[in-house]
Amino acid sequence: MRVIVFSDIHGNLPALEAMLAHAGPADQYICLGDVVNYGPWGEECVHKVLGLPNCIWLEGNHETYFLSGSYDGTHPLPRIFLEQCLRRFHSFELLKNLPLEHELGGFRFVHTLENRNIYPDTAIDLQENAFIGHSHHQFRREINGYTLVNTGSVGQNRKYINIVSYAVFYPATGAVELCNTGYDEQLVLREMAKCHYPPECIAYYDQKLRWTAPAHELAASTN
Repeated sequence: MRVIVFSDIHGNLPALEAMLAHAGPADQYICLGDVVNYGPWGEECVHKVLGLPNCIWLEGNHETYFLSGSYDGTHPLPRIFLEQCLRRFHSFELLKNLPLEHELGGFRFVHTLENRNIYPDTAIDLQENAFIGHSHHQFRREINGYTLVNTGSVGQNRKYINIVSYAVFYPATGAVELCNTGYDEQLVLREMAKCHYPPECIAYYDQKLRWTAPAHELAASTN
């Protein structure tokens, strides 16, 4: 059984399509949440994820924000993005009653642990094998004899904005592959401008670093 595990699409349809093309066929898909917000294709990404065969979609904090209509943090930029994206979104019913977790192959799948951003160097007392997203940083760690996998972000890689990150999981053996591919981030910037995103939102994407080395070096750098 081959399972594609991914997270944090954030309304970025070109990145999601690049991931699906790169990943190839799968027996199951597990989405760890945050399909919506930030990017201009929230509706399209929701329907694309729901259309995947045998797909389990877990609730992320941005699905929660969409349903409540409010952002519970203090940083102003996510609030500006939320206000922009809510005006263009209509499929709220599809976000309701999403599960918070899933179990498969000895792993627990959740959007994140302890409601925290978990990075490669974050101190955490892991008590089970787990797949997470949320922090937009891809890694695999062994803690207390357990495995923690962060799939990274499909649509908003925090290091290189033009890189799509996800994982492939084989439940029968417990094997995990961390995968990355590229996409054209200019498609996102052009669509944001077309949709009249505020300048600070467009600048947030445009000021991110880009991966410019050959694709085979990207693969080597993440293994």
